Amino acid sequence: MNRSEPALRVQGLIKRYGERAALDGVSPTLQPASFVVLLGPNGAGKSTLFQLLTGLFVPDAGAIHVATLSMRDAATRALRHIGVVFQQMSLDLDLSVRANLRFHADLHGLPRAVADARIAQACQDAGLGDDLDRATRKLSGGNRRKVELVRALLHQPTLLLMDEPTVGLDPKSRRDLLATVRADIAARGTTVLWATHLVEEASQADRVLVLHRGRLLADGSAGEVTATLGGGTLEEAFIRATQPKQGVPA
Repeated sequence: MNRSEPALRVQGLIKRYGERAALDGVSPTLQPASFVVLLGPNGAGKSTLFQLLTGLFVPDAGAIHVATLSMRDAATRALRHIGVVFQQMSLDLDLSVRANLRFHADLHGLPRAVADARIAQACQDAGLGDDLDRATRKLSGGNRRKVELVRALLHQPTLLLMDEPTVGLDPKSRRDLLATVRADIAARGTTVLWATHLVEEASQADRVLVLHRGRLLADGSAGEVTATLGGGTLEEAFIRATQPKQGVPA
């Protein structure tokens, strides 16, 4: 991919479920080598956006381009540039770590020698080098998440999507996951879109997008977003912008 081109360009994205707009005109553009946090409360539309970005659902209106490729006209090619860590764990617990990762590599058409070299190196870097032949169910929740991250990065995607990836993890596992993501950004120029409702994770981002009721309320650095939403701390500004006001229905 040309590093001068956006990793992700979304234009006027709309998705409705009946009368409710889960996404209402969302249009972010993400540049290469950036760690972008999509911050929003439960029900903001974060998972809906990820479902559209990964082709699980089709938008009612708008366009998505991944590494300049249209999800409407060239979905298969566009999806090759995406890695995903979904909110719900999606490993086969009865398979070993190595078998889980090899299966994903096969789906992407990676030669076995290339795949095995990447698996060995990535697992070693993630502290999983001694677990390659263990059944995945024997790993801790934090280490299962690491396996999912290794899997998402095996084909060296342009765009890494992470949907509430730290739910249920202890503080050390959260820190380790963030460190691994940051290392990949530095090494390969990956663009990361990290969805969360945790303000502390947003404070570490290069850029923050605040999503509420399907609309982007603010976009910028943590400081710029805080100012846009009325000042104070980022947490105070986020709560003020997304919590229902007294007497106003949610």
